[in-house]
Amino acid sequence: MSRVTRAIERFDRFQQRHAPLAVLFAVLKKFSDDGAGNRAALMAYYGFFSLFPLLLLFTTILGFVLAGDHSAQVAVTNSALKQIPIIGLTLKTHSLTGSGVALAVGAVGALLSGLGVTMATQNAFNTVYAVPRKDQPNFLLARWQSLKLLFVVGLLQIISTAIAGAVSGGLGGALLTIAGLAVALIVNLVLFFAVFRLMTDEYVATRELWPGIAIAAVAWEVLQAVGGIYVDHALKGASETYGTFATVIGLLVWLYLGARVVVYAAEINVVLTRRLWPRSLRSDPPLAADRRARTALAKMEERDDTETVDVTFHAPEGGREDRSSPTYTVAPEPAPGEHADSAPSPREDDPAQEPFRGTPAD
Repeated sequence: MSRVTRAIERFDRFQQRHAPLAVLFAVLKKFSDDGAGNRAALMAYYGFFSLFPLLLLFTTILGFVLAGDHSAQVAVTNSALKQIPIIGLTLKTHSLTGSGVALAVGAVGALLSGLGVTMATQNAFNTVYAVPRKDQPNFLLARWQSLKLLFVVGLLQIISTAIAGAVSGGLGGALLTIAGLAVALIVNLVLFFAVFRLMTDEYVATRELWPGIAIAAVAWEVLQAVGGIYVDHALKGASETYGTFATVIGLLVWLYLGARVVVYAAEINVVLTRRLWPRSLRSDPPLAADRRARTALAKMEERDDTETVDVTFHAPEGGREDRSSPTYTVAPEPAPGEHADSAPSPREDDPAQEPFRGTPAD
């Protein structure tokens, strides 16, 4: 056995014996097992794409609101908004005017791209909670839930970002800054309560969502403050070329970090409430938490009520069966004259039969 292998095994035993470290490692491992990084990237992609119709909508609204107010137009022209794509070019050419066509295109584009964000978030939560495909919302219900989330979160996000921007600008002294931080944190708590409650199956108790809600709210406020400081200091006075690249890259990084924060917060909830820790660094032999996590992932492939994924784990090299590494057993289609419910029923003692409904026993 090499020194590296021995060091890994010692660290593995150490992290399994210390709960905080074991939970942290379990969250990281589950995030990797779920492919959650790709889910977060998709959320960030749709979020970035949705900015452009929003900017078009925002520019058009500014054109209507600031029409005839020269001093307000000058103030906007000299602000950090001139570094933002589309808005910056509009301000530079002094063509800040309202347009009914632009308003309609911006509103429809913002709605469709916003639905892309919320749909990607819903798919990420379904993966994190290992919801079988047969139990996931259908085409219409998924979009209705996403639409509700879009309107609720969109309004709260505007309020939260405005408060965070004022705080990051240092307006009103220390007391007002502290008050602004407190208000922004409360708004973020409401925002993420809406996200987690609307995107999580109703069988998951609300009390199980609060750890992730609190972590996401605090982390999101930090990201908002950092983003405000970045725009205020890094982009003001930058050259046109540098400012455009800095804005685009900054937005992509900010959106991706925000998406990862949300997904990590959801992973923390699942690991804590289903006790998916400690996890092992080694794949063989799997611990009890490893078996539960892998079983839930395998059972996600159930696509209708006639299909049952049965998960077993086998001991290596002819040893005794341990009911551990997943193998798929699909219920056969019923013969003529039989009913679908005649297929073999899942074992009652399988802790992952309902992976998204409560906490399975060890």
